[in-house]
Amino acid sequence: MTKLKTNNYKLITIVGPTASGKSEMAVKLALRLGSGQAKKRFGINGAEVISADSRQVYKGMDIGTGKVTPDTKNSSNFSTGQAKKKYIFTHKGIPHYCIDIASPKRRFTVVQYRKLALKAINKIFKKNKVPILCGGTGFYIQAVVDGIVIPEIKPDWKLRRKLEKKSIEKLYKMLKKLDPKRAKTIEIKNKRRLIRALEIIIKTKKPVPALKKKPLPCSVLMVGIKKSPEELKKLIKKRFLKWLKDGFLKEIEKLKKSGLSWKKIEEFGIHYRVVAQYLQKQISYQEMMESSLKELQNYVKRQMTWFKRDKRIHWVKSYKEAEKLVKNFL
Repeated sequence: MTKLKTNNYKLITIVGPTASGKSEMAVKLALRLGSGQAKKRFGINGAEVISADSRQVYKGMDIGTGKVTPDTKNSSNFSTGQAKKKYIFTHKGIPHYCIDIASPKRRFTVVQYRKLALKAINKIFKKNKVPILCGGTGFYIQAVVDGIVIPEIKPDWKLRRKLEKKSIEKLYKMLKKLDPKRAKTIEIKNKRRLIRALEIIIKTKKPVPALKKKPLPCSVLMVGIKKSPEELKKLIKKRFLKWLKDGFLKEIEKLKKSGLSWKKIEEFGIHYRVVAQYLQKQISYQEMMESSLKELQNYVKRQMTWFKRDKRIHWVKSYKEAEKLVKNFL
């Protein structure tokens, strides 16, 4: 596992529910910290962003994951996962890590993510810059910040086949009994994740949070974006309508044409599952709209359940509040 080589640097995390504006805030902060005044005041060379989103890691899943638009496209084929070796994903000139790093055809784990995120943090530290870890996947953020060392459990195909035969409701009931904390934050209707969570706890005989920890050897500021339920509901609807306008349905059809099965696409969860069902003509357009918005709203509740447990998070309502916290931290 990659280890950080210094304890003299600082890291900022931007967390919060989907559609709350995390990426925008992270980029705005990075641009501010890259100014001459900030460099002189804090003795740094700027900041770079590391995505902490379990779906943004996949190439070809751009619209439905809310990725920022890259300054230049990586022309590699997302179905193979082969990216240009020297390609750096940048947005407004700010390098972003852990985006477009995996093929959607292959399973990508939190173990792989943690390794790549730590590598990126070290790289940013070497430039005398500040890493900004930004995303809504709480488990990814905890894996990096708190250093939960998750054993690289090899797939137990016999166990998986056994669990596959059970209904989603039965799997969730099992997880709730074995690991109630994980059950509160997992996507309830995502069978693949339920099976994986059960596989880990059955093989290790203990919940993931109880596993060995190696916290980051540096100071960490955790900033959370706070929005009211009413605000989030409006933002989620506005963003989903924009996704549809920008070609989200075509994006999923392209994934299907690349060789992914409908089952695999549905395993990405939330709105991916619902839209895939619509494209298979299993539900109507109206049902797709209503179910997608409902799934996204439920996802927000699970995200907030996760983040509210972490008392280190400083919740802010505006960029100015976040900037003040960052200035005091640095």
